[in-house]
Amino acid sequence: MKNTIASLIGEEHFDLTIRGGRIVTDGRVIEGDLGVRDGRIAAIGGSLPPALRDVDATGRWVLPGGIDSHCHVEQRSGMGMMCADDFYSATVSAAFGGTTTILPFAAQHRAMSVPVVLADYSQRAAEKAVIDYGFHLILANPDAITLAQDLPAAIRGGITSLKVYMTYDRMKLEDYELLDVLALARAEGALVMVHAENNDMIRWIAQRLIDRGHKAPKFHGVAHDPLAETEAAYRAIALARLVDVPLLLVHVAGGDTVNVIRQAQALGANVLAESCPQYLFLTADDMDRPGLEGAMFCCSPPARDANAQEAIWRGLIDGTLATYSSDHAPYRFDETGKLPKGDATTFKEMANGVPGIELRMPLLFSEGFLKGRIDIHQFVALTATNHAKLYGLAPRKGAIALGADADIAVWNEERETTISAAMLHDNAGYTPYEGRTIRGWPEVVVSRGRLVIADGMLHAERGSGAYLRRGVPDLPRRSPVTGAERPHGRVLKALIGLGEDKE
Repeated sequence: MKNTIASLIGEEHFDLTIRGGRIVTDGRVIEGDLGVRDGRIAAIGGSLPPALRDVDATGRWVLPGGIDSHCHVEQRSGMGMMCADDFYSATVSAAFGGTTTILPFAAQHRAMSVPVVLADYSQRAAEKAVIDYGFHLILANPDAITLAQDLPAAIRGGITSLKVYMTYDRMKLEDYELLDVLALARAEGALVMVHAENNDMIRWIAQRLIDRGHKAPKFHGVAHDPLAETEAAYRAIALARLVDVPLLLVHVAGGDTVNVIRQAQALGANVLAESCPQYLFLTADDMDRPGLEGAMFCCSPPARDANAQEAIWRGLIDGTLATYSSDHAPYRFDETGKLPKGDATTFKEMANGVPGIELRMPLLFSEGFLKGRIDIHQFVALTATNHAKLYGLAPRKGAIALGADADIAVWNEERETTISAAMLHDNAGYTPYEGRTIRGWPEVVVSRGRLVIADGMLHAERGSGAYLRRGVPDLPRRSPVTGAERPHGRVLKALIGLGEDKE
């Protein structure tokens, strides 16, 4: 019988074939072989001839390599604490978890210039990364030079997403400044990511807790009341609507915030959002542990309760939340990270964040796909395809398609794993998911046709990852809630001097 092979090449030669798997591509599942040549996908389906290297994927899922579009790597926090992971350990850990592309942050602090920040992060990543990477730019100082020169140059150079904070005294922007950034993003075709929490709400509650002697980790969750996230999300959406620009709210934690986003989308607002494993699998109770142990579970916004978890699941399932990222923020449980003042550290002084870059995809595969909450196509969209579209990486990344980079993970759905810090490859030294048993794991990982992970071992060299210059984000034109086309190019054009609207 004639093979049904879709191929870009006329000759039967491949550098790598992945044989006999269930290949997930373009909304379909194809059983057969996948061929790779010169780092790209060259054939999908049928029975291919032997390659220079063959991988047996019989009974396995063959999925696009994951894209983690929210992770902190070799980054100093606003409080001055350095992440535990550099670009080597973070990308190795990501690869073992099925991720083949990361988009971490190049973080500008108040006194830093954007070109210096980008040069510094670029050098460190180029020397160490084992998988492909790009950058978002964290913006803490939108002064005249930054807005007029440095940001436009960075965006035109392929860093087409910016992150801003509405909280943290050393990082936050005022609404007036945020409007300036949103207007520039509209003019340049960039996507603005927002950490939405009301700083004054948090500061007001925290001070009263500290004054009353309430300093334990569990009070981090009390200070970061869910209303702080919901109010800031609503305000950020209103600011973006005023300037008529897309907006992406990061690490959404609370059920009321999901509802605000869903309602805004139903009204036609061009607002997108992501969530993370900690909001599906942790709760505020995890911060209420003996001594300072609860600090290992503190992130911002904090995890909430079972009702909030269900709201996040619903948001991922119905499309209100478009992407699922790790927000990997690894700090060691010692004076270099979580506990800068040792046993005297209060909840206000702990480094905020949890590790999760390696477990992001396995947790969702096990608890989302294998337990029937989402199907395999939703899993692929939430972990890879939607990231590629929103951040200007499609069609090169995020899907198994002819001509795309051969970024592939072969998943064994029968493999059972009990999570422990000892089995992971990051430098945090602990995992908030210790002792949890999950099913399914990516046993073979390929990046641009290179075998990166196989037989439980790393096969990629330090510095072999490639920098990704990204294009204009491919943002959805229709509301995921109503299906209606979003309004486009309508307000403040004359006032803010943006000229003709861009398609």
